[in-house]
Amino acid sequence: MSKKKEENKEQEEILADQEEVLEEVIEDIVEEEAPETTEATEPEKSELDLANERAEDFENKYLRAHAEMQNIQRRSNEERQTLQRYRSQDLAKKILPSLDNLERALAVEGLTDDVKKGLEMVQDSLIQALKEEGVTEVSMESFDPNYHMAVQSIPADDDNPADSIAQVLQKGYQLHERLLRPAMVVVYN
Repeated sequence: MSKKKEENKEQEEILADQEEVLEEVIEDIVEEEAPETTEATEPEKSELDLANERAEDFENKYLRAHAEMQNIQRRSNEERQTLQRYRSQDLAKKILPSLDNLERALAVEGLTDDVKKGLEMVQDSLIQALKEEGVTEVSMESFDPNYHMAVQSIPADDDNPADSIAQVLQKGYQLHERLLRPAMVVVYN
């Protein structure tokens, strides 16, 4: 038993030494973290400094809110202008088939001059009304897949180079720069 007592005594001494070291380390840490009451500490902020900080914070928030409001107004104006510019898009799309039918009616042979003149007047007034709203025919100079839809192709020859338009089956229209309907064309290939 004496051997066990000796081992226990040694363990108790080791534990006591460890506790002493631990207490010293804790005291050192507490001393380092404890604020000194000498001149080394920061003076507390005065009410004036705190008020100035709050005023700066409010000013920054105000400037950001003001900038955001200006951005909202700018976007709103741009959207309003776009809506105004393209307001007649749906109506123009609905009128275009009637304009096509007038062209087909004018192509019919055997019409009397009076009927033909009446159809031409109606066609001219529709075209003029569409032009006033910014609707124009798509250019037919050369094939452009952005504005033309090729429904058929025929072989190109010396007189007719590739990508030129052989025949227009249905006219295409655009409202300002926005395509309403592509032209249906036959293309030399």
